[in-house]
Amino acid sequence: MTSPDLPAELRAALNARLEGLSRSDAAGRAAVISQTYREGGGSSTIRTETDALAYALARMPATYAAVAASLNALTEIRPDFAPVRLLDVGAGPGTATWAAAEAFTSLRDFTLLDANGALRTLAEELFHGSIRLHDTRYELGQARALLDKAEAADLVVASYMIGELGDTERGALADALWAKTGDTLLVVEPGTPAGYARIIALRARLIAAGAHVVAPCPHDGGCPLVAPDWCHFSQRLQRSRAHKQVKGADVPFEDERFAYVALSRARVENRPSRVLAQPDVGKVEIAAKLCTPEGVSVARIPRRARAEYASARRWRWGDAVSRRPGESRDP
Repeated sequence: MTSPDLPAELRAALNARLEGLSRSDAAGRAAVISQTYREGGGSSTIRTETDALAYALARMPATYAAVAASLNALTEIRPDFAPVRLLDVGAGPGTATWAAAEAFTSLRDFTLLDANGALRTLAEELFHGSIRLHDTRYELGQARALLDKAEAADLVVASYMIGELGDTERGALADALWAKTGDTLLVVEPGTPAGYARIIALRARLIAAGAHVVAPCPHDGGCPLVAPDWCHFSQRLQRSRAHKQVKGADVPFEDERFAYVALSRARVENRPSRVLAQPDVGKVEIAAKLCTPEGVSVARIPRRARAEYASARRWRWGDAVSRRPGESRDP
């Protein structure tokens, strides 16, 4: 399983570029950039090297953790998946490329697409000292136009980028992403109701085009959750000293909430259920909310069933698990 924390090689490359950077200035810039993203804006506020570094310091660790967790879910369901070519769309500072390289030793060919020159410059600087990533191709321009010219890839990733588009453009981009997907497409978004809604819309559109869900869903049917509920997950990551400074935080960790979908051209049989929230561990039983092939249900594992109870105590939010006999279906 890929660790949620930035790999040592990437941390070292980032630290080398942070020397001499004013942390208070970086914090101020990161706050403006984060506010823009929260309000539905894009990377237009990232114009300089310092902006790009501030963004990477504030957001790269959490984005990496979310992508790594999504890739772990994918590889758990498809342990034999060994992509050779990666296409990273909306690549930013290259976060998803680093995560994919950690998850798949089989990857040999890396292509990144983004419209932000400052983020591309930072990404190329971070790749420079890497044994595996120093020969990546990073194309600068609008995603749709670049996708038309790009070669298909075994693994296509679009992380934290479709939220920057309008509905019509987002649908067209989903079609373009799928057209370049030789095997598997992974899309990751913030774990908000709006991020979930974007994932669900893309999921439905591409299933209609012949895609099959690998994760997190155990089925290709419509999402059984009813508003105000929404499907999202959480990944904990450790904060570095610099990360805490730019965030203005004292807590040594961060919990990144994210939504994702991994779609494949091949049907995946016997997909496991998914834990949709942290299980409630009680003295009498464990109650766990699951998404199953038949819909949402609550698995109740009594303490007297010692082996099953011990196993369920290890369940965590987001895990793929075997369904339990005697689950009670939510009304």
